[in-house]
Amino acid sequence: MNDPQNAPPVNPLPPVVMLLCLALVVPEIVFLLGAQGWIGGPEAIGWRLSAVQQYAFSGDIFDWMMTNGRWVPEHLVRFVTYAFVHGSFTATLFSAVLMLALGKLVGEAMGQVAVLVLYFGGSIFGALIYALFLNDPAWLIGGFPAVYGLIGGYTFLMWQRLADTGGPQFRAFSLIGILLGLQLVFGALFGPTTEWVADLAGFVFGFCASVLLVPGGLARVIYHFRRD
Repeated sequence: MNDPQNAPPVNPLPPVVMLLCLALVVPEIVFLLGAQGWIGGPEAIGWRLSAVQQYAFSGDIFDWMMTNGRWVPEHLVRFVTYAFVHGSFTATLFSAVLMLALGKLVGEAMGQVAVLVLYFGGSIFGALIYALFLNDPAWLIGGFPAVYGLIGGYTFLMWQRLADTGGPQFRAFSLIGILLGLQLVFGALFGPTTEWVADLAGFVFGFCASVLLVPGGLARVIYHFRRD
């Protein structure tokens, strides 16, 4: 039996969450150091822009591949790599903080494989919906569609818990409602963007995928719908 006195005051983060956090933070540190001229020389000032051009997701490039039937690997990888390139330090910070908090919750409840499935699945599905339903030439960057995949997983866990305890199930969607509300506010203040489409798609993927990732999740969903 473990001695409670020797237990850590805070539960350690799952290793996969720590690795994802490093993948988010390290490029941003490099961009900041380069912009300040501490590494890389004069050309380092343009590292962020170069990373966007090389790793961001482009709906126009996707349309070109689909029209010509040419699925170029260096462009297909953009479905994943765009989640690790941000436009600013603030965007990276918010993305990393949300990923740490939600990755910890999802990882402890579902396991580390589920974290990877929800994170990268949200990234891929978010970009796919963004490309299919919009005709926006702007680059899609940032980890928010992937993070919203984790939010979808967290929401399913909360929905399942409230359903089991007889609580109001709509409360499970409070977090996604608050975040989308904040995006509307920011859009009104600083100008609307279409990135919310990818974010919402990432959430939908995370919620639906969790039905299969949580042991007995599908059976519980069927049971609750039949009971209602």
